[in-house]
Amino acid sequence: MARYTGPVCKLCRREQQKLFLKGLKCYTEKCPIERRNYPPGQHGPQKGRRRKASDYATQLREKQKVKRIYGVPEKQFRNLFEQAARRDGVTGANLLIALESRLDNTVFRMGFASSRNQARQLVRHRHVEVDGEMVDVPSYQVRAGQEVAVRPKSKNLESVQISMEARTRPSLVEWLALDDKARVGRMVRTPTRQDIPLAVQEQLIVELYSK
Repeated sequence: MARYTGPVCKLCRREQQKLFLKGLKCYTEKCPIERRNYPPGQHGPQKGRRRKASDYATQLREKQKVKRIYGVPEKQFRNLFEQAARRDGVTGANLLIALESRLDNTVFRMGFASSRNQARQLVRHRHVEVDGEMVDVPSYQVRAGQEVAVRPKSKNLESVQISMEARTRPSLVEWLALDDKARVGRMVRTPTRQDIPLAVQEQLIVELYSK
């Protein structure tokens, strides 16, 4: 499946909540979901009584929401789920930890990019290195103790500067350490489910894929 390239505000409206897919603009601009708090489509807002969503529909929406937050295609997402299911522990928590440990998400959490989409572009364009070596694979799994940095020739990129200096930048999560001036960060430890600031019900995803 090809990566979605349409208007991302439609995705927020479809999931009925802000997914912060546009980075800093989500904090500085009025979101369309505030003006049109109903799913996109030709029929507009549905009037009258709505049917109660089935269990399958609820599970599907939760899976789609997490996929869209992290920008992961269906096949890759399914592969991550299968890997999470084979590990010890809670499958849903393992899945979110694997998503959080992706290089593009780590770059975003460190503040080098204002959105996961921008972070993925930085990685793809070879502006990021791990333990001193260039890595251009957004799905690369960062491990505890590894150092993630913006490459020396890329430290003055305008997008990186804007993101690092933004007042609306999200707070650094506890499992990461960062040297703002050097543009270098480190994964101090592997995150746990409690460390992940994401309001999702991962158990619904497990139930969906377990059918």
